[in-house]
Amino acid sequence: MDVTPQNQNLYTHYRSGFAHQLDAVLLETAAGEVYRYRDAERISAQMANCLCDLGLKPGDRVSAQIEKSPQGLFLYLACLRAGLIFHPLNTAYQLEELRYFLGNAEPSLVVCDEQNQQALRLLCEDLGIQHVFTLNSNGEGSLSDAARPCSGEFETLTQQSDDVAALLYSSGTTGKPKGIMLTHGNLASNARTLVDYWGFNSSDRLLHALPIFHVHGLFVALGCVFCSGASMVWLSKFDAAQALAYLPKSTVMMGVPTYYTRLLAQAGFNRDLCANMRLFISGSAPLLEETFNTFERVSGHAILERYGMSETSMNTSNPLEGKRKAGTVGFPLPGIELRIVGADGREVAQGSVGDLQVRGRNVFQAYWRMPEKTAEDFTQDGFFNTGDKGQVDSEGYVSIVGRAKDMIICGGLNVYPKEIEQVVDELDGVVESAVIGLPHPDFGESVAAVLVAEPGVDITQADVLSALKDRLANFKRPKSVFIVEQLPRNAMGKVQKNVLRAQFSDV
Repeated sequence: MDVTPQNQNLYTHYRSGFAHQLDAVLLETAAGEVYRYRDAERISAQMANCLCDLGLKPGDRVSAQIEKSPQGLFLYLACLRAGLIFHPLNTAYQLEELRYFLGNAEPSLVVCDEQNQQALRLLCEDLGIQHVFTLNSNGEGSLSDAARPCSGEFETLTQQSDDVAALLYSSGTTGKPKGIMLTHGNLASNARTLVDYWGFNSSDRLLHALPIFHVHGLFVALGCVFCSGASMVWLSKFDAAQALAYLPKSTVMMGVPTYYTRLLAQAGFNRDLCANMRLFISGSAPLLEETFNTFERVSGHAILERYGMSETSMNTSNPLEGKRKAGTVGFPLPGIELRIVGADGREVAQGSVGDLQVRGRNVFQAYWRMPEKTAEDFTQDGFFNTGDKGQVDSEGYVSIVGRAKDMIICGGLNVYPKEIEQVVDELDGVVESAVIGLPHPDFGESVAAVLVAEPGVDITQADVLSALKDRLANFKRPKSVFIVEQLPRNAMGKVQKNVLRAQFSDV
């Protein structure tokens, strides 16, 4: 099952990092459960056999809205091995949101938590999805029951580099979420690059407190671990006090900026606690310079900030050795081309702000069933338009200075205003709305809705929040609602969200 030109299955890349040490520990949970690489291979084989016995074929989608567990990780590996396309879903998504995702992805099988089974089964029947299984946070459920009698041996399917391994959805400014098709080649090349660039090896122990329904926790963290044969402390979620207890036993931590601000707020956090750590990595949202400087002073470690996105995984990183510059995301990673262009598509002068574009083996090839959107987001010479505004300084460090389309990042999760506005605008008594991000000390930004009510209609913040409770995931749901007589517009009639952000920034 070695990686060969004929077999580029991501699992074979993963396995090449741990094949020589199958008895080594892969992960340990907070409850003291220990899983070795041999266990991961056996259980993922059982699950792969189970999925194939159900009649699933290579290229079929497996949608999973499950809490974080070792078995959830093994399900991901099983899909890779069987040539199935893994489709992870944020556990906060509500039924109305799931209707779109499942209707668009058309999975052959849905895996969910037992407590959501009844509602999801009805939805799947409505959508014509045949198989629904459960997998709970404790690893139990009908999927585990069905897989347990299956063989622990499975011949990993041969895949080409451009075969799709995973389908992730990233909401767009049109309000229609886009399915991002990530190939085995995309994910394998990025994982191997990061292992080398960040110096991962089998003696590393990663503190893994990230969710595994998006790129950061699923592909970046796990790719580094598997391809180097490292081990993990596997926490179901980030809890600052719990993380404090595991830092002395870890060597690397990956997190969003919120994790680091919360660590700094812990009374016991100091240099001694971090003595065994070699690397703290931050991403998914901008890291404030103040947080960078305070963390270095308190812990003795300079956080390594990097930049990536769902469509590309990681694009840039501050160096492992050398200066990590606050407020920047470092240099383009090896094998990745990056350029900053103006409105005319030409590269801007050094230090100037422009549209950030990237090209490399890490970049996805197409959006799921959206050829027009795919063509729109790629240049003729193959660069992907990230939608971010960036600049490169005289030393070559890249900075992200703005985000196109007013995207909000709340606790490391992307929130697209247009998607929220479409839901708010449908509420009774609402004429129109504008969704903005406001500064938040813990999450970086919080979601706020500014709306205009119909004449004579008495609508309150409580009314809006109540109406949205079952229609939007919690991280998307506005935390503040402001009622105004009219939205500010420029001469072209475009809503001036910068004016709204200034107006309500102190609220």
